[in-house]
Amino acid sequence: MIQTTAEEREHLGVLLSRVAGGDPRALAELYDLTSPILYGLLMRMLRRPEWAQEALQDSYLRVWQRAEAYDASKGEPIGWLIGVARYRALDLLRSRRDGDIEVSDTESPEAIDIDGQEASPEDRAVESEGLERLMRCMRGLTQVQRKSVLLAYYEGYSHTELSQAMHAPLGTVKAWIRRGLARLRECLER
Repeated sequence: MIQTTAEEREHLGVLLSRVAGGDPRALAELYDLTSPILYGLLMRMLRRPEWAQEALQDSYLRVWQRAEAYDASKGEPIGWLIGVARYRALDLLRSRRDGDIEVSDTESPEAIDIDGQEASPEDRAVESEGLERLMRCMRGLTQVQRKSVLLAYYEGYSHTELSQAMHAPLGTVKAWIRRGLARLRECLER
């Protein structure tokens, strides 16, 4: 759902408008549609299921409180939601930085299933095949497309941050990401 169709974007926008109006059913539907994407991002950023879950809950609380801040003229609904989640993760990391809890470099998010349990060997094999396929498709992207997609969706960079980091105009960066995601989708659907 990261590469959304116009219809999906419109639906997410309508849901955000309804959430801004205080509709809890809209929030529930928005959560169902987008939480897997946000949780994946948070797991990559935080590397701990309990932290990712906490940041996810904080993200949707923030969405509930601030949905009226979404401006369709400034970006897609999923981009806004990813931004909210990313900032919640960064806030969580800052708040824990001085504590006695440290992020473990040895904890592999790939070895953890969505419910926080260790993945079975069968699950790991399926995941490994999917990862190999994704990596093959990533190699099919141009260097700038690959870097843009990785920074945006693995590192959580906003389009503006990407533009600054890659010393390229915002429109160019958006085009790299859009084309890269389209090529990935095409490759993965084969």
